[in-house]
Amino acid sequence: MNIAMLLDMAVAGDPDRVAIGPRGSGTTTAQLRRTAAGVATVVHRSGARELVFAGVNGPAFPALLFGAALAGVPLVPVNYRLSAEALARLLEHTDRPLVVADAAVAGVFTAAGLRVRTPEDLLAEGLAAEPAEGLEGAADDPAVLLFTSGTTAAPKAAVLRHRHLTGYVLGTVEFAGAAPGDTVLAAVPPYHVAGVGSVLSNLYAGRRMVHLGAFEPGAWLELVRSEGVTSAMVVPTMLARVVEHLEGRPAEVPTLRALAYGGARMPHPVLEAALRAFPDTGFTNAYGLTETSSTIALLGPDDHRAALASDDPAVRDRLRSAGRMVPGVEAQIRDESGAVAAAGAPGQLWVRGPQVSGEYKGAAALLDADGWFPTRDLARFDADGYLFVEGRADDTIIRGGENIAPAEVEDVLLRHAAVREAAVVGVPDEEWGERIAAFVVVHDGAAVDAETLRDWVRGHLRGSRTPDVVVFRAELPYTPTGKLLRRELLTTIRKG
Repeated sequence: MNIAMLLDMAVAGDPDRVAIGPRGSGTTTAQLRRTAAGVATVVHRSGARELVFAGVNGPAFPALLFGAALAGVPLVPVNYRLSAEALARLLEHTDRPLVVADAAVAGVFTAAGLRVRTPEDLLAEGLAAEPAEGLEGAADDPAVLLFTSGTTAAPKAAVLRHRHLTGYVLGTVEFAGAAPGDTVLAAVPPYHVAGVGSVLSNLYAGRRMVHLGAFEPGAWLELVRSEGVTSAMVVPTMLARVVEHLEGRPAEVPTLRALAYGGARMPHPVLEAALRAFPDTGFTNAYGLTETSSTIALLGPDDHRAALASDDPAVRDRLRSAGRMVPGVEAQIRDESGAVAAAGAPGQLWVRGPQVSGEYKGAAALLDADGWFPTRDLARFDADGYLFVEGRADDTIIRGGENIAPAEVEDVLLRHAAVREAAVVGVPDEEWGERIAAFVVVHDGAAVDAETLRDWVRGHLRGSRTPDVVVFRAELPYTPTGKLLRRELLTTIRKG
C-alpha cells in the first residue's frame, strides 16, 4: 500500500472537505490530490530519483509528500537551518535529486550545480501539467528518507518505506474519526518524523491542518485562538518557550482539547508548569523514533491527570514515563548479554512491528533475525506496563565500573529551585574511567554555586553520582527539535 492511498481514501470519503488552510479558502482533499498528481508529473519528467525539500512547514509540504509518492520516488526533507557546509554534506548522500527549497537556502543548492525550484514555483508548474497516474511506488519502496538528528554521531538517512508509514497510520488512527471542525496546528518541522506522521495521520483522521512555519510562542498561541485549533503537537523546547512566554498566566485557549509532546526528553518542571497553564487541555506524551515511523508508546490525558492528582509516588512518577506501547508494536528489555531482562529490570529497549524500519540508506538493516530493532534507548517497564526511557545507551557514564544514566542526575538537578536546565555527560578520567560533568542553566534572577548543587545531588543520590564538576552556561545546545547535543558539551569541557 502506497501512502498516496491514504489521500485517495480521504478524497473518496469527502472530496470537498478542507484539508489544509483556512476554513473558507483552504485546500480541499480533491484539490490536494490534483496538486500532488501535478507535482508527480514534474518529478517524473525531471528524471529525478529523489525529491529533496529544504523549507519551513507549510501548505506545500503535504503536496510534496504525496507528489513524491505518486511519482514513485522518496521525499527527502532536510533541515533548512543547517549551515551551508552541512547541507552540502547531506547532498552527497542524495541520488539525482530534484531540489525544492525556500528562497533563503536555495543558494546552497545552486552552488552545487543543481536547479532549484521554490515550493510556489513547483506547485504552479504541477498545476499546469497533466496529472501523472500509475507511477506510484510499491509498498516496499522507500517513501521518505529522513536524516537522523546526529546528536552523538554524523547524521544518517533512515529509510521509511510505504509499508512502514501506512502500518503506523492504519494501526493507530481511526479513518475519518475526527469530529467536524477539528483542526490541528502543524508546527513541527517537516524534516522531523512527527512532521511526516502529522500529515498522514491528520489527513486520514479528517482534521483540517493549519501551519506555523517559524515557531514563536506568541504566534503559536494566537494561531490556536484565531483558527480554533483543537489539537497540536510540540517538541519540549517549544512547550518550554510557551510556558516561559505565559509567565505563570493561563494559556486561555478554550478550543485546544489535545496537546501532544515528544521528540526529546521533557523536563519535569516544564511539564508540570504546562499542565497548570493548560488546565482544560488533555496532554499526550508521544514517544517514538525516526526509525519507527513516529509514535510507538503513548501516555494519554487520563494518565497525566491521574498522575498529577495522585499521592502515590509510583503513580505520580508516571508523568516521567512514555506510557504504554501502541497497538501492533511489541517491546522487549534486554540486558547487556542480549537476553530478555527480568520484569522491571532496566536494559536496552528493542521493538518490532509493521511500522518499524530500522534501516538506513546504504547500510544493512539493524533488525535481528526475528525482526527486533535495537532502539539504543535505556528503558524499563513498571508493573503496570508503563515504559520509562532513561536515556541513550551511548550516553551512559561508566564511573569506577558503575553504570550511571545521565537522566537520573539531571532529574535531581532540575528539582532544585534555581535550576532551569541541566545536562550531564561523562568525561574521560585516568583513575575512574569517567568523571561526571554537569552543565547547568539557572533561572533568571536565581543564584546558586557549584558546591551547593553538588551537595543537593549527594543528598538525593549515592555519592558516586555526585557531579565532579559543575559548569554554568547561559544556554545549552539543542537541535531545532529539542534534542540535547551532548557531543558539543563534551567538546567544550575537553577543550576547557
